[in-house]
Amino acid sequence: MRMTLASVLAICGTLLLTSPALAASTQAAQDAQPSKAAINLNLATVDQLETLPGIGRKTAERIIEHRTKNGSFKKIEELMNVKGIGEKSFLKLKPMIVVTPLKTEKAPGD
Repeated sequence: MRMTLASVLAICGTLLLTSPALAASTQAAQDAQPSKAAINLNLATVDQLETLPGIGRKTAERIIEHRTKNGSFKKIEELMNVKGIGEKSFLKLKPMIVVTPLKTEKAPGD
């Protein structure tokens, strides 16, 4: 059976496009992108925080408790100061969270 270069390329292209490894890497890239707007740790409610992966009601309440006791978050890394959120959890949440200063807080030197 004689195959033309075009048919060989077509077959190879089909194999590449349907490759499980390629599909997995494409899915991983999509998973890394936040599908919704990022959640502001300084404004989020318990219900909003619960939409984050790995954050249940108790942890969401701890985040708000931390925010109430210590003031607003200055940087997202401070989330690791909340009991139940370690480095692994933080790395999963990082693309989905933001911190913006509250308008009532004054910048240093004001």
